[in-house]
Amino acid sequence: MTRFAGKRALVTGAGSGIGSAVARLFESENADVVAADITGTDVHLDVRDEEQVAAVVHDVDVLVNVAGVGSTTTAPETPLDVWEDVFAVNARGTFLCCKHAIPSMITRGGGSIVNIASVAAIVGMRNRAAYCASKGAVVSLTRALAVDHVNDRVRVNAVCPGTVDTPWVRRLVGEVGESLDELTARQPLGRLGTADEIAEAVAYLASDAASFVTGSVLVIDGGLSAA
Repeated sequence: MTRFAGKRALVTGAGSGIGSAVARLFESENADVVAADITGTDVHLDVRDEEQVAAVVHDVDVLVNVAGVGSTTTAPETPLDVWEDVFAVNARGTFLCCKHAIPSMITRGGGSIVNIASVAAIVGMRNRAAYCASKGAVVSLTRALAVDHVNDRVRVNAVCPGTVDTPWVRRLVGEVGESLDELTARQPLGRLGTADEIAEAVAYLASDAASFVTGSVLVIDGGLSAA
């Protein structure tokens, strides 16, 4: 397939997991991919830093905001600096990348943004206070941007993954003393998601096949939020 031939796509958080899967899929479909991350990619990008964002996020047709961090505490247990860092990456980082991508998208005649939120933005999850709140902000920002820029031919959508088997999830599981078997048992479909499955959904939303889709939130959680 060549859904992205002639398109320049920037993927943040592309060093591993979902971001890496998105970058690989877009490359396989002939996009000119800029894979950015704070570590592990050719393009260094700390999405918390507006100067860095402004230097990297421009002249793109597609932006996929994957960069994110988690937290594993209740609100009373969450230090203020942890709360602020989770918001700095997940919410402010997404905002900054959109802020600097949209003007050049408008100049180029339009574009598509896909923000990676989380099922934690849709349902409450134990020991995830800061994370749930920050991803809820991503969903609300997505809808606001979609409405603001619909006449600019810039589409903005979000994907809310459930529990996906990535290095990031495995690390968080270790922090709270859970096991992958326990997580799997809680999934109505009886398994964890894969990064490639999320990447396919991102590619659909970013492509012309979704030209009538903006302001939408696609939940991919194995039935978790419906149970």
